[in-house]
Amino acid sequence: MSPTSSQSKPSRPSKRAAFDAETADGPERKLYGRRRSHKLRSGRAELMRERLRGLAVLPEGGGSPDLAALFGDRTEYWLEIGFGGGEHLARQAGNNPDVGVIGCEHYIDGVAKLLSAIDSEALENVRVHPHDARDVMDALPDGCLSRVFLLYPDPWPKTRHHKRRFMCADNLNALARLMRPGAELRVASDIPDYIRHSLQYALSHPAFYWTAARSADWLEPWADWPGTRYEAKALSEGRRPAYLTFQRRA
Repeated sequence: MSPTSSQSKPSRPSKRAAFDAETADGPERKLYGRRRSHKLRSGRAELMRERLRGLAVLPEGGGSPDLAALFGDRTEYWLEIGFGGGEHLARQAGNNPDVGVIGCEHYIDGVAKLLSAIDSEALENVRVHPHDARDVMDALPDGCLSRVFLLYPDPWPKTRHHKRRFMCADNLNALARLMRPGAELRVASDIPDYIRHSLQYALSHPAFYWTAARSADWLEPWADWPGTRYEAKALSEGRRPAYLTFQRRA
């Protein structure tokens, strides 16, 4: 069983992808495209100035974040890598107030939309990193995450850009360090090649296994799935998304 046209079991990748060196604000380890699309409206620009610093994940002086200080008595933490417009993250945070939710997104317009949702929905359990998720992944302590979301990531369709795809051995190694035994990695995409790519890397990694037992397990979204604008666009254009769940082995 496989969510690919051939229905054959994905094979182990022939070689691992490598990334260019980068920093959060300078030349970047490119996993994404543009940083912004237009000037923010005054209200959202003010939110960015007034609220973003108080919702920061990483300490200003560097080092590992103090999750207890960030989230109080919450002991379960989730990470969303590239939250887009933030609608999924905001819904999950609102439905799970006892969970600390960390969101990472390089696209400033999306960050501003999430800040608006945090204010309008009075979400107290969200922290935001407006840059590359790997900045946070590098700093978080071992075994701290019980769920990770990678939803409709940029597929980088050109072969020469495949090294920019998030699903790769290096990033899975980092997630394996961060995720506690039994933690879930949820991946959604409507691009068949990216689905195959994700399966190849995850299935070849010793720390993860794919939980699907039947086709409905990857053709139907998760029970708590609120949907996203990217999913709606894919469905309207005739593409059927796949919903992959990988679990961290004990």
